[in-house]
Amino acid sequence: MPGITTRIFRNGNSQAVRIPADLKLDADTVQIFRNADGDLVIRPVRPARGRALVDALQGFDDDFIAALEAARDDPLPVQEREAL
Repeated sequence: MPGITTRIFRNGNSQAVRIPADLKLDADTVQIFRNADGDLVIRPVRPARGRALVDALQGFDDDFIAALEAARDDPLPVQEREAL
């Protein structure tokens, strides 16, 4: 499998790899590991779909949920509006 030759450089105490524009990753974070052949593999980490929603829902306590359920059982009155 042909590849692109690029540079490795120092970034503090770590090594960094310049990723050419042709191989741009559309991600904020990556996972890096060695495969069974010893090759380094860089894989984009995509956020789990709906993770932000699940995290936000974890912040609601039982009292809040009970209030939502009570409000659902007590519907709002129908609003009177002018005819179009």
